[in-house]
Amino acid sequence: MKRVLLFLATCTILISCKTEVTSENEAVNRSGQKKPFDYVNTFIGTAPLTNPDSIGYTPPRDWRVWAGLTFPGSSLPNAMVQLSPITKFGSGAGYEYEDNQIIAFTHTNKGHWNLCNIPVLPVSENATYPFKSSFDHQNESAAPGYYQVKLDDYGINVELTSTLRAGYHKYQFQENAEKQIVFKLGEANNRVNNWNIEQVSENEVSGIQDMGGDKIYFHAILNGPIEELRRVQENEDQKAYALIKLGNSPSEVTMKIGLSFVSAENAKENLTKEIGDKTFDEVREEAQNVWTPILNGIVVDRGTEKQKQLFYSSLYRTFLWPALRSDVNNDFAGPGNQKMNRGHRFYTNPSLWDTYRNKLVMMEIFQPEVTADIIKSLIVRGEEKGFIPTFFHGDHAASFITGSYLRGIKDFDVDKAYEFLLNNAYEEGGTRPHIKEYIEKGYISDADVEKAHTETKSNAGVSKTLEYSYDDYSLAQLAEKMNDQEHYDDLMQRSQNFEYVFDKQTNFMRGRLENGEWITPFDSEYPYYEYMYREANAWQVSFFAPHDMPKLVELYGGNNAFEKKLDSLFTVKWNPQHIARNVSSFIGQYCIGNQPDHEAPFSYYFIDKPGKSQAILDTILNDFYGIGDSGLALPGMDDAGEMSAWYVMTAGGLYSFSATDPEYLVTVPIFDEVTWNLPNGNSLNIKHSEGRNLEKIQLNGKQLDGYFLSHDELENGGTLMLETN
Repeated sequence: MKRVLLFLATCTILISCKTEVTSENEAVNRSGQKKPFDYVNTFIGTAPLTNPDSIGYTPPRDWRVWAGLTFPGSSLPNAMVQLSPITKFGSGAGYEYEDNQIIAFTHTNKGHWNLCNIPVLPVSENATYPFKSSFDHQNESAAPGYYQVKLDDYGINVELTSTLRAGYHKYQFQENAEKQIVFKLGEANNRVNNWNIEQVSENEVSGIQDMGGDKIYFHAILNGPIEELRRVQENEDQKAYALIKLGNSPSEVTMKIGLSFVSAENAKENLTKEIGDKTFDEVREEAQNVWTPILNGIVVDRGTEKQKQLFYSSLYRTFLWPALRSDVNNDFAGPGNQKMNRGHRFYTNPSLWDTYRNKLVMMEIFQPEVTADIIKSLIVRGEEKGFIPTFFHGDHAASFITGSYLRGIKDFDVDKAYEFLLNNAYEEGGTRPHIKEYIEKGYISDADVEKAHTETKSNAGVSKTLEYSYDDYSLAQLAEKMNDQEHYDDLMQRSQNFEYVFDKQTNFMRGRLENGEWITPFDSEYPYYEYMYREANAWQVSFFAPHDMPKLVELYGGNNAFEKKLDSLFTVKWNPQHIARNVSSFIGQYCIGNQPDHEAPFSYYFIDKPGKSQAILDTILNDFYGIGDSGLALPGMDDAGEMSAWYVMTAGGLYSFSATDPEYLVTVPIFDEVTWNLPNGNSLNIKHSEGRNLEKIQLNGKQLDGYFLSHDELENGGTLMLETN
């Protein structure tokens, strides 16, 4: 805390030199020069956050704080197949670094306690239920598109690689060993309603795992004959599974497996088209060739090995989600599992509450075609009920779709998207709960609850009001482009609704009752999951008005009062008695480990003191990522790449403070030089002088007015020179 106070006083910071942690499997190219691909460590985010000093409190017994929840296995960007080891079902991504047993390799992932479908495990002759093997991290390695581990109990070396819709397994059994593969089809992170597997040829099986909502089909081809396929149904003592016993086959067993959310026939076609007769090494090399240009999208110069590892590992995780759900022929399972085909790739819904801030903006910059198809996928889902779907909280499809459009992504039905987003903003029964009250009063109330606690159920009215205000602003920008003046005026007026939950007496965003009274008693430091706030306390949401920061500064009483309050955010010590599993890692009251206050450290820019922001940002970048005994822990849940994207944009010098607006707040990169290589062939080179306090910004020799770089300026490229002291 003294260090942070010193930073705030001096507005300067030195990058701390920490011990460099480099995974043993990092490759070096033939020239001896490591490339971006070589810096990716897919294990970052899999280790637990255990130190109370890092967490901010002592976790209750048997708790694993929701930090990281990433998976180390093989995946291409936005792939259907994400093939990874599982150490525990129901544990987010399924892989927990502290565990020492692998129970399966599954073919779907994300890190949100769902998926982890089609679990398989090679086993030896005498293996019995529950089928698991110990392993050692010394005999484990990974890279983008590849994973390897030695199953010690069975004496089997496993290698995995993948394409968009298919996985490739390679098992090295001991010489003359009996070779078996278990399909644990009764298990997944979701409840399995039904499953089946059938042998369809001498060396092929097809099947399904039915979750009730999703139905995941598979088709697998082995390099040797199947001697026996035995099904064991679920009982009181064990989960259902199928056991394949291989006959006369080589000690190196390969299994190619295709997935589909439509049919087993499509799964086979996916497998045939994407892998076919290719060797394991050919598929692995293709995976590297897919990842290389994405990782080369931002090139950094100098910095420590640890910083480069964190940067490129974060860049890698930024592009794993949303996930593809259509087949090579563009078939997909639409609403109600209806087979559909619209001639474009179909994707899962983005994790909008988390990822609209930075991760989706990175996608808009580097993957415009993928972005357009994801918006088309949202529109398809919207056609069922007339609303664009959201994720978890807020209505941030408004920000995502508008921000994409303003960045030049227009290859989607804008009229239909706009129609559905208007329904979101005005109609009951859709994406925005409590929209009638919000329209009538300008805010969303919460119940009068005596002795409210962290898990009290209510409306999260303050968070919803703040988020709807921003969503209204976002939709207003699209209304302007659609020449809809009436809705533009109304939505812009509604975008000021954040004022209705600002209590000038306490200087906090504060919950209100249905009658308009402030909720009492009021503790600004107490965290709630959905009472007044969503996964936050009053401190953590009280600086959220990214669309109108001048108005927010005015509400606090001007620059000096705002600065004093913002200083307090980073200096009022977190109470270690306040415990919420996914609210962790603090500087003062500021929570690094969750998204609701991710924009707050940048707020000093709006009172013309960027150096104070940079001091906090540098502390976060250097002291809160890649932490713990293994150097693999994150300060909070990666949330489908949002924690990672925050790191990339902040460390890389361009932060999307308001994701809707096609502009980026310029920060001082932690590297001497950063080059953004854009899909149009242009590059923006960011350089800075010594020091961390930003004084002036020059683009191609001309001084910028203010601290923002427009998206057009980014795409035009050139040199961005930052004068610092």
